[in-house]
Amino acid sequence: MSKAGKIAYKPVGMLLGVAAGAIAGFAFKEVWKAVSGDDDAPDATDEDRGWGEILAAAALQGAIFALVKAAVDRGGATGVRRLTGHWPE
Repeated sequence: MSKAGKIAYKPVGMLLGVAAGAIAGFAFKEVWKAVSGDDDAPDATDEDRGWGEILAAAALQGAIFALVKAAVDRGGATGVRRLTGHWPE
């Protein structure tokens, strides 16, 4: 990919990152509700929640964010290749 193509992809990548964060946040809240029956996931400093619940919520959140980010990044790169014929770097 040309230098101009790389520069042009940067804002697209940033927008995709913001979208991925929003999608992942929504997905995590819905999954947490389904798994725990609680509307709110625990914060690390929530005194009323135990270690197990806090660490489980953090692990689930991290997995969902990583999965969504990878899917969005891969989809964006595939889209760029379809449009330009080159894979973004």
